[in-house]
Amino acid sequence: MDRRRLGTQGLEVSALGLGCMGMSEFYGTTDEGEAIATIHRALELGIDFLDTADMYGRGGNEKLVGKAIRDRRDGVVLATKFGNVRNDDGSREVRGDAEYVRQACEASLQRLGLEHVDLYYQHRVDRRVPIEETVGAMAELVEAGKVRYLGLSEAAPETVRRAHAVHPISALQSEYSLWTRDPEDGPLATSRELGIGFVAYSPLGRGFLTGQIRSPEDLGEDDFRGRLPRFQGENFQRNLDLVARVEEIAEEKDRTPGQVALAWVLSRGEDVVPIPGTKRRRYLEENAESADIELSEEELDRLEQAFPHGAAAGERYPDMSTIDR
Repeated sequence: MDRRRLGTQGLEVSALGLGCMGMSEFYGTTDEGEAIATIHRALELGIDFLDTADMYGRGGNEKLVGKAIRDRRDGVVLATKFGNVRNDDGSREVRGDAEYVRQACEASLQRLGLEHVDLYYQHRVDRRVPIEETVGAMAELVEAGKVRYLGLSEAAPETVRRAHAVHPISALQSEYSLWTRDPEDGPLATSRELGIGFVAYSPLGRGFLTGQIRSPEDLGEDDFRGRLPRFQGENFQRNLDLVARVEEIAEEKDRTPGQVALAWVLSRGEDVVPIPGTKRRRYLEENAESADIELSEEELDRLEQAFPHGAAAGERYPDMSTIDR
């Protein structure tokens, strides 16, 4: 597995990461044993960049990841996040005040069973709190040795600039795939201007680009994707028609649609690191093979024509109010 640099502060990770969220919730039934085996297999394949967050499974995902890497810590680049707060009544809020930043980090370290995390993200921007206060508190964690590098998630260009002026930001994480090209409107260019790496989450369009989801009925009742606009009503069929274009290229290359979709994200630049999520070894191994795929200029042009910016039908989330734009 090739390696890529995130930022200019020295953070180096595998070209492909592993999103661990679905191992604990959101995507139907979970299996801790298989999840841990998947993490171990990722490390065997050279995928050492693991992504979690304190909100996934209400902290359960951090505990799972911590358990999986307990005797493998030196071979892992671990990223976690704070800021998305899930309340007991089911509501959510975003917090970025300095006191909460410190509390959240301590809680994450305890759940992970670690003395430090390699990359610490603000999961969502708290518009009530100046980004300077949030990143200032995060910088104190670096000074204390509890965090090595800092990141932001779903932050607008101006927010990134202000944050970077307080302390170097190593990575900006946002949704990025063939059907979500929003970062090309500014965040990606800003990251490159400032020397910040870009981490692409949901590079497979939450599984839609794999071609394995053919109907809304393929999703279980406990799968949150059924509540996303792109998976509903007429949007579903319109998006399925787009996936057919990827399937054509995949068939010609004797690859899967998911592998072609990941190869496209990997082709966006050496500073882009996709972190496809999976909870099963067989899909992990399939995803890992995408790192060896080269798309020709003709194939890239065809994908560009099939998936121009804004081609996907429907918003990414039912409520986009927490996305900093």
